[in-house]
Amino acid sequence: MMSATSTLALTHFVTLADSFDKDKVTPGVLGFIVFAVIGGAVWLLMKSMNKHMKKVDFEEQPKGGEAAGTASAAAQAPEPKTG
Repeated sequence: MMSATSTLALTHFVTLADSFDKDKVTPGVLGFIVFAVIGGAVWLLMKSMNKHMKKVDFEEQPKGGEAAGTASAAAQAPEPKTG
């Protein structure tokens, strides 16, 4: 059985729902705040990523002397013993 308080609250919500125009729904201030926070977070992440990417130093193709040195070192490595 429903109490008088819950019945009263339910009737107020029903009248608010009836007067609410479903064709003119807007996100409002809360939607803008959430969107602005997400946009700010993405901006900060991009800024951090750019800073970290500037620190990365690599060669796309190794120099000729280094490539030959690693290949000869791999050929000279002893093979594992199997028992």
